[in-house]
Amino acid sequence: MSYEKVKQASKTIIGTKQAVKAIRAGQVTELFVALDADSWVTDPVIVLAKEVGVPVSLVESKKELGKACGIHVGAAVVAIAVS
Repeated sequence: MSYEKVKQASKTIIGTKQAVKAIRAGQVTELFVALDADSWVTDPVIVLAKEVGVPVSLVESKKELGKACGIHVGAAVVAIAVS
């Protein structure tokens, strides 16, 4: 289900740094985090998302999350942006 939501999103933001910037700018409607990503990469963005009230969804695989975004590498964090 979550991968489908990412595939259907009109605008996605891939990567921790870009997601943090977008969350701070108030542009994110939902955040997806891969469970197999390193926690030192994902924890800061999860904390920030929860602080500002952005829903966080956990998915199993970085590889599948990257594939859902149309890239050929894994993605630890993907944000769905306001379109």
